[in-house]
Amino acid sequence: MTASDFSSPVSRTTLSIAALAVIGALFTLGFACAVPLAAFAAISAMSFDRRTALLATGAAWLANQAAGFAFLHYPIDGETLAWGAALGAIALISCEAAGLAARRISGVAGLSAAFVAAFVAYEGSLLLIDAGLGLLEHVDFLGATRILLINACAFGGLSALKSIASSTSLRRKRASSLSARHA
Repeated sequence: MTASDFSSPVSRTTLSIAALAVIGALFTLGFACAVPLAAFAAISAMSFDRRTALLATGAAWLANQAAGFAFLHYPIDGETLAWGAALGAIALISCEAAGLAARRISGVAGLSAAFVAAFVAYEGSLLLIDAGLGLLEHVDFLGATRILLINACAFGGLSALKSIASSTSLRRKRASSLSARHA
């Protein structure tokens, strides 16, 4: 493979989604059930069109599940599978919320709004499920704060990686257009 093999938009998108999935799996190994799916949803919404953002978010969730079952030995029972499916659906809802915020607000404020919308949708959905199951007594402020911090740090890191990748891509495009003009 050559560098030009990765220059098409489809190749870059596929590579970006694969990178998010790998990062999602690595986060799972470090944080298990506290993987920052809201952060993945927000960065996906900020990086891709709606359909591709949902695909990228789903890929991060699937990698999380695969790593959890393969390496962390999540139990294979109805409750675990149901929670896994619920987290996948909630991640997609979070991606939609982030995309909606990003389309309404631009710039740094849009970036922040996308993250907040994704996180509120994610945690709000979990609270609704907990309330429906009568599990609200298991919700604690310190746990929610920990999840917020993990998601915020992950979103910051993913945003930084996105900026680095974008600036590298722009430099490559400029260099190739200069080469073409001088040829």
